[in-house]
Amino acid sequence: MVPEPVADAPEVYSLLDDEYARRILIETYEETRSASALCEACDASEATVYRRLERLQQQKLVESVQEIDPNEGPHEVYAARLDHVSIDLTASGFEVNVEYVDETAADRLTRLYEELSG
Repeated sequence: MVPEPVADAPEVYSLLDDEYARRILIETYEETRSASALCEACDASEATVYRRLERLQQQKLVESVQEIDPNEGPHEVYAARLDHVSIDLTASGFEVNVEYVDETAADRLTRLYEELSG
């Protein structure tokens, strides 16, 4: 993975400083989560979680995909895209670089489906 420079470094700083945004990233790192599951995990209101998700998606740190649950039908779930962040001090200030996970949420869902269907 090659780090990619972040377009809005102050926004990434702000997100990484936010308790709810960090919890969302942690909760969605290994498996997808619905907004309601994130509300429970973060002990936060739906409005708070959706605001953080929107900001995280704008910075491409989280992505959403449609998952199909046989009992509930399609619903949106979220997955972290962030794998590693580096902050470097340069002569002109700080530079934030983000490394993204190699596998997208859609790839993970496809792999999970294939594993379950054997």
